[in-house]
Amino acid sequence: QGKFTLLRDTRTDGSFLVHHFLSFYLRAGCKVCFVALLQSFSHYSIVAQKLGVNLTAAKEQGQLVFLEGLKSCLDLVFGEEEEQPGQPSPLQFLSESTSDLRALFDFVRVSLAAPAGDAWKGPVLLLDDLSVLLSLGATPVAVLDFIHYCRVCVCSRLKGNVVVLVHSSEDSEDEENELVVNSLCHHSDLILWAEGLATGFCKDVHGQIRIIQRVSLQQAGEQDLVQIYQYKIQDRNVTFFARGLSAAVL
Repeated sequence: QGKFTLLRDTRTDGSFLVHHFLSFYLRAGCKVCFVALLQSFSHYSIVAQKLGVNLTAAKEQGQLVFLEGLKSCLDLVFGEEEEQPGQPSPLQFLSESTSDLRALFDFVRVSLAAPAGDAWKGPVLLLDDLSVLLSLGATPVAVLDFIHYCRVCVCSRLKGNVVVLVHSSEDSEDEENELVVNSLCHHSDLILWAEGLATGFCKDVHGQIRIIQRVSLQQAGEQDLVQIYQYKIQDRNVTFFARGLSAAVL
């Protein structure tokens, strides 16, 4: 509880980690606010069904609060969004001159505020993926402020967890995105970094994952714990193994 987990991918697609955490927290009975900026609800629902989780039922029961970012963006741009009085769109910054993400934070805060008699366990904020906010025009400062307030609200006050996916590239010319990624790495309790193989495509090994436990956050002078595994994504699960122990080698 109270942890900030950063999912980072380089030269590969790390969305399998998002699907894992979504199904994991729903099965655990947690209240989940899912800010999905990358894919539609039907996409996440189809993958979740393969993992044994029904997103539609979770929404109807109030366990899952889902923000479909793609649809909200289109509705705002083309003026089709019907706003409730006093309730601006979470992505309101798209139609304003400032890149203030306060409306998005208010959406998260209200979604995870536990009403009286709420039986769900600890709250969870899941965000896929943060890089999209920069592409939509939000400034790095606004994005980092938004994450800071989410950490204070969800991790510190509500004793819940925050899980965020970001894309990164060592040779990227997108300085704003790399600034956000590096800043988040310094504040994360746990980093799961999925990387594509430097040697290229292999049917038996889809990439490697670097698991970084930020011990230095709690104990000054201590080194972070780093574990590296390779993985293969299958239809309903992901297989992990030590480097050099894949079927292609053995």
